[in-house]
Amino acid sequence: MGFDHKVNSGWWSPRLHQHVNIVRYGHFGQPLLLFPTAGGDCEEAERWHLIGALWPLIEAGRLKVYSVDSIAGMALVNQTGSPQHRMWVQNEFHHFVRHEVVPAIHMDSGQQDIWTAGASIGAFHALAVLCRFPDVFAKAVPMSGTFDLRRFFHAPAHAFNDHFWSSSPVHFVGALGGHHLDVLRTRYVHFISGEGKAESIGHSFEMAAVLGRMGVPNYVESWGPDWPHDWHTWRAMLPGVLARWTGHDTE
Repeated sequence: MGFDHKVNSGWWSPRLHQHVNIVRYGHFGQPLLLFPTAGGDCEEAERWHLIGALWPLIEAGRLKVYSVDSIAGMALVNQTGSPQHRMWVQNEFHHFVRHEVVPAIHMDSGQQDIWTAGASIGAFHALAVLCRFPDVFAKAVPMSGTFDLRRFFHAPAHAFNDHFWSSSPVHFVGALGGHHLDVLRTRYVHFISGEGKAESIGHSFEMAAVLGRMGVPNYVESWGPDWPHDWHTWRAMLPGVLARWTGHDTE
């Protein structure tokens, strides 16, 4: 499938000390920042046909999709450097998104709130940036997510530092207050998960409970045991939610 509204770009990030690629699909519509799974690059969603599944919304001018290399996911999957280095990358990746990617999206799409989405560890980042920066992110669709990443760092409990805790929403949301929490309470998170092979919907319910205790609107949607942790699940899940949100429900 050819994507005639596709634009590739990228730049050297002073925060991450490396070049990061970004891709955009569409000319008009609600901006959506789509995070890759684990160590995926910015074009992963296209290769796995998720962009194709979203294409009717993109082509109709309802949705404008952006995706960036998963720098934090790559560091985690490749076990780059020490655990503390990977914690630093996770934290800086979120600040890269807020202070480099968001201004680029605003320059391209105007000063409007951005939605996020992602599957697996991409769900973690989609949720985390909304919880950390609700001033610019309004809605999130974390699919088949896992939200406590400590087991992936292969580090003892005492090794986790502020870079990790401040970038892990299952840990920091419960301590929020003031204006930050007031704004977050005006946002919305729509968790979706199957309950088939390699899925663990309990992670979504656990995170939803943390948000609920803090008064943050959210909902967990189960697709049941027939849907595994895989791309065909996410290709089915995401278009329906975004169609409803953009007022273009074709289900």
